Amino acid sequence: MTNSNKAIKSERLMQYAKDFNADRANLVAANAAVSAGVLEAATDYKGQRSLPRDFSIELKQGSITNQRRSGRCWMFASLNTLRYELMHKWGLDDFEFSETYLFFWDAMEKSNAYLENVLSTLDEPTDSRLFQEINYGPADDGGWWQMFAALVDKYGLVPKNAYPESANSKDSDAFKQYLNSRLRQFAADLRERHAAGASIEELRSVKEDDMSTVYRMCAISLGEPPERFDFLARVSDDDKKNDKKADEGKSDNPKTGKDERRQIRETGITPMEFYRKYVPVDVDDLVTLCNVPMKSRPFNKRYRIRYTANVAETEDMEFINVPLDVFKKAAVDQISAGHPIWFACDCTQFSLRAAGYFDCDSVRVDQLFGTDFDFDKAHGLEYGDSPSNHAMTITGVNLDEQGKPNRWKVENSWGKDNGEDGYYVASDAWFDRYVTEIIIRREYLDDATLALLEAEPVELDPWQPLTKRCR
Repeated sequence: MTNSNKAIKSERLMQYAKDFNADRANLVAANAAVSAGVLEAATDYKGQRSLPRDFSIELKQGSITNQRRSGRCWMFASLNTLRYELMHKWGLDDFEFSETYLFFWDAMEKSNAYLENVLSTLDEPTDSRLFQEINYGPADDGGWWQMFAALVDKYGLVPKNAYPESANSKDSDAFKQYLNSRLRQFAADLRERHAAGASIEELRSVKEDDMSTVYRMCAISLGEPPERFDFLARVSDDDKKNDKKADEGKSDNPKTGKDERRQIRETGITPMEFYRKYVPVDVDDLVTLCNVPMKSRPFNKRYRIRYTANVAETEDMEFINVPLDVFKKAAVDQISAGHPIWFACDCTQFSLRAAGYFDCDSVRVDQLFGTDFDFDKAHGLEYGDSPSNHAMTITGVNLDEQGKPNRWKVENSWGKDNGEDGYYVASDAWFDRYVTEIIIRREYLDDATLALLEAEPVELDPWQPLTKRCR
């Protein structure tokens, strides 16, 4: 029989129902939620009206991008920060990098890193916490900024038209399902060979053969990436100069439909040459700050999470944990200087995806359900309630009369049909509570934070709470 002290008693259920039906607010809330859904029923128009979509500092960005049904947000957000710099360096109206190009190499490198992790844990039981963590999603889509930087350092970048999207980059589930399945089979084979006495040299030779299969699967799914490509872009600033010249000599030069803007042209350029020549940013010169106010993760420390590198023989992911005031000052200083910010957050919390709001005062689930949702940031991270899961780009901020931020402009990668033409507005309170990482240029870090880059890192196991990969 069920233990009467543990089970829900029928008389208690009857009391719950009686109490529910006795409150008119519950009945109104149920009608709204059942008919329209929780978020629609909880939407507060006053909260939305308190977040106008104008900003005292706003960066001019290119067209909104769309990651479709894939977990490439971290890659899109990273490339969106770089394309802004490229566009304004070279005077382009619009530009988009190929996300698929890095997606191909990320799948290859994660597969290789997974098999190397298997080789480094051959005697670890398969049901140990460490091996279970390594074996979870060997080549899944998710990632961090530092994973992006490792890929760019090794493979460079290409424009989107040099390696466009494919069905499997736009919807990656099936591709990654079968890639992960094959990788786990390779792992089992390596471990069985080790148990039979194979040397590490023999196992690594087997791994290299396994990677040939991985390449084949990636190339079939995404197409092979280009080794060289042609690049053509037109400089927008020249258009106004040409118009002015045309006005000065209208009779001599009749207007035609020909685009007379100056062209930037490259023939047979490599991805690495393109990155070094056209992108005015060193991806290694940016630092990952996090704001994780847990007692177990003291501020002003450098943390490193084991087994998180996507490219073998590069460093695992590192984070400088700083107090909120340092965190926000760096963000305000960088955006004020005209540079967008990659950031990671829990995008599911108090979020109106279609309307384009991140704001607790706009999503009043506390009023709808008649109960508080007041977990603070530390508890939300410690209990896994609000880990980072999505990366986006900050392209604007509104500063009040005291120079303090009260709302942020967010460029998302969910297409222009979500939010307002693809952009969201986040309240400053939401930023404080749910933003856990920002990527900051070194020149906007104070001396104390810069000094932490040389400190000995505190090593964390991959399951210990700090921050999670964005997917």
